[in-house]
Amino acid sequence: MRLNGGIEYQHDGIRTPIYAMQVQQELMSIHNGNVIGFDKVGYQRQEAVVSSFTEYLGVHGISTSTDDKVGRITMTKNPLDFAIAVKGYFQIETPNGVKLTRDGRFKMDKEGNILTLEDNKVLSESGVPIKLPFVPDSIEKIRVTDEGKMTVFNDKTRKLEAVATLGIVDARGMLVEEPVIKQGYCEFSNVAMANEFMEMMPIVRNFEANRQMFLIQNQNLQKVISQLGSAT
Repeated sequence: MRLNGGIEYQHDGIRTPIYAMQVQQELMSIHNGNVIGFDKVGYQRQEAVVSSFTEYLGVHGISTSTDDKVGRITMTKNPLDFAIAVKGYFQIETPNGVKLTRDGRFKMDKEGNILTLEDNKVLSESGVPIKLPFVPDSIEKIRVTDEGKMTVFNDKTRKLEAVATLGIVDARGMLVEEPVIKQGYCEFSNVAMANEFMEMMPIVRNFEANRQMFLIQNQNLQKVISQLGSAT
């Protein structure tokens, strides 16, 4: 086969089932990753994208896309646990730049900074780290509205003081206009375990079929070599 640009692929018969088995192994690896991520907070299912040239490119013809459907939301009653009930991501500041995550399990340090469990700073809609104006004696005094507006109760003034608005963005980094934030909740993965196992079944069958084809071709090749040797 010749592709645009002059790249030509020519595989002999015995390589074809080998390439096919490698492809099935890669597809199985993607599904296994989803199964492992089933109970991970904020994990989003990965879907295999198979190129029409995968037969010739092998595993290089496979990529993945992210399923951004909302996962299973569970109550935790922790005031610093947040779940996004619509599509979108929290923004966090890491040593490698700004990253996006749906894992809303946060904490507060002794200086009033809102951090992830990995000590990365959580960013507001203006792109700056969220820091409380004072450190409350209890995280129960921190409140977040459905729109992501964070406030903290001041015992001295007996009033709620504005802190910041959580920066909820889409996959392109654009602010989500109507985020729905659930305080005291966590979002687990959007993986449906039954569907993953159902999709694994044809992959296993295809792998086994190509394995049998490889064994048949290998046996026939050995037989031909043996006959050629006896003929000389």
